[in-house]
Amino acid sequence: MAEIQAWRRGFSKMGLKPTQYRCASEALLRRFRQEGSLPRLHPLVDLCNAISIAFAIPVAVFDLSKISGNIEVRHASGSESYLTFSGEVEHPEAREVIFADAAGQAHARRWTNRQSGLSAMRDDTHSVLIVAEALHGSAASDVPKLIDTIAAELAAIWSIEVRQGVLSSSSPRFDLSSAMNLQLQQKQD
Repeated sequence: MAEIQAWRRGFSKMGLKPTQYRCASEALLRRFRQEGSLPRLHPLVDLCNAISIAFAIPVAVFDLSKISGNIEVRHASGSESYLTFSGEVEHPEAREVIFADAAGQAHARRWTNRQSGLSAMRDDTHSVLIVAEALHGSAASDVPKLIDTIAAELAAIWSIEVRQGVLSSSSPRFDLSSAMNLQLQQKQD
């Protein structure tokens, strides 16, 4: 699959073994192929996992209340903290590509390989950031389709308003504070 091959090339360029560290969508596809199903985690995560499999594009769901300030994809300094799902604290290696916030928390390691237990979706989560990334040739048209699919499903299932955007080198920011303000307004109404 072109979508997976592009991530494997990207991981190789980062110095990672692409069959040891797989992007999230490849890991989901492998698990689904081997087991015939995926574990049920949370309705929103299950929905995003199904869409990730359908598009072969990694999708992550972050609990916005666990993110300090903005989140950015960048190289680690090595001082960031990453909370595993088992509760252990790790420190990403310097130059590793991570999702980091203003407090030095790493919310994902090895770019799209592993999400942090800190910002994982839980039953008490009220506001989320859903991120989809792709590197393959038709990513510029496939990612907006994936985002539209998620937005349509969220509106149909939960009747919620979704703010969405596509980031690029010419438009590298998505204002999380506006997304949080929208969520707060919805809770107050």
